[in-house]
Amino acid sequence: MYQLEAYLAQSRVPHSTLELVKLRASQINGCGFCVDMHSHDAKKAGETDERLFAVAAWRDTPFFTGHERAALALTEAATRLPDGDGVADEVWAAAADHFDEGALADLVMAIAAINAWNRINVTTRNLAGSLRKSN
Repeated sequence: MYQLEAYLAQSRVPHSTLELVKLRASQINGCGFCVDMHSHDAKKAGETDERLFAVAAWRDTPFFTGHERAALALTEAATRLPDGDGVADEVWAAAADHFDEGALADLVMAIAAINAWNRINVTTRNLAGSLRKSN
């Protein structure tokens, strides 16, 4: 998992987009540990409070670019697989319109990774803020 994260840190997807993806999947999965961590990581990387506060309602705000919206839509669809019929063709097509094949592959791996991390942290009951307190 750590090697995958190291790869993703150098991926073709902008770092700010990756942090938004990590935050949104973590919100959906109810992973307080990851919501806390990725909110702080995004803030350290220059993300604004306005955008961070709006991630859960990204569709109803003017704060996100087309490629961020495509990434967030794909994140929600891939994270909520049990709730529907998978990733709709139009969601995939929108992502493919905004990301080349390599970046799209990186985005899919980032979504898979954060969903795995969410499941690990929810299962082991890691507490929000505990990582920052131990450093």
